[in-house]
Amino acid sequence: MLNASYKPYTLNFKTPGGTSRGVLKTKDTYFLIINAEEKQGIGECALFKGLSADDVPHYEEKLKWVCENIHLGLEVLLGSLIEFPSIQFGLETAFKSLESEDAFGLFPSDFTKNEAAIPINGLIWMGSEAFMKQQIEEKIEAGFSCIKMKIGAIDFQTELGLLKSIRNEFSSKDIELRVDANGAFSPENALEKLKQLSEFDLHSIEQPIKKGQFEAMAQLCETTPLPIALDEELIGVFSETEKQKLLEIINPQYIILKPSLVGGFRGSDTWIQLAEKQNIGWWITSALESNIGLNAIAQYTYTKHSNMPQGLGTGGLFTNNFDSPLEVKKGTLQYTKDKNWNLKFLKEQICI
Repeated sequence: MLNASYKPYTLNFKTPGGTSRGVLKTKDTYFLIINAEEKQGIGECALFKGLSADDVPHYEEKLKWVCENIHLGLEVLLGSLIEFPSIQFGLETAFKSLESEDAFGLFPSDFTKNEAAIPINGLIWMGSEAFMKQQIEEKIEAGFSCIKMKIGAIDFQTELGLLKSIRNEFSSKDIELRVDANGAFSPENALEKLKQLSEFDLHSIEQPIKKGQFEAMAQLCETTPLPIALDEELIGVFSETEKQKLLEIINPQYIILKPSLVGGFRGSDTWIQLAEKQNIGWWITSALESNIGLNAIAQYTYTKHSNMPQGLGTGGLFTNNFDSPLEVKKGTLQYTKDKNWNLKFLKEQICI
């Protein structure tokens, strides 16, 4: 006999995270708990307010409906949640958790045995020039060989200066540089900005212009001197037909998959299959989940056997995250066997 419940939870940033959409101080999320006799499974429905396609007023009503109808099983429920990708992700994870020997060993592999690590990028948040420079120095000292810098909120020339200062010291063989504009450029000035950015031998730029401008983005991808990765563009594209059409029209160099935002593991699998048919590259990124969601994404990511640095270094951003075996070491994410889960924050609210 299955029964389920959910609980909201607010993650607090250690340091406010600056993006071109504003400064993040907190991140609301939800935990879905499934009980079956002696076993329990947990998943994170990682709604991202202001970004998720399922950021709608009746979100919690849908979560309640899922809990009341958990007896229908995973397949039926997923089919009823097409427009709720973060709930799909939480539901898939909770069922995986329920079926696993322990609640957190979702995709057993060399990664979960701590015999292999996942290369990740070091994330540089927007802020003052001094703050961004400090973050860059810290990431390099911590052993990252790939750095992702959010741009588009401060003066563009200042951002170019920061990239130049990195390249004066480290070549592209030493440090791979990615930038993320979060749609900050206009279609009119994007190409010129991409030309200036390309002088610093960057790996790629994420979402240079806002999503939904298919023709402008397609033209950019065709003429760009710098590889473009679609990120927000994928959010809210639900059917396989729509996904294929988007990739055929825009034909980007890369796509970035956030399982919480694109329909969990199955949604990500569909995007990967379609992208590979068109020789489009991809990597996987977390979307400010707690360590419960990050654990699921990391274990799934390892099974895809990508050699590219992934965007999974967000676990240490919060003051009230859950202690877990996940640990960032020398520019990689590792699953350290000597560290255990500690859900004390969650235990105060639910029986787990």
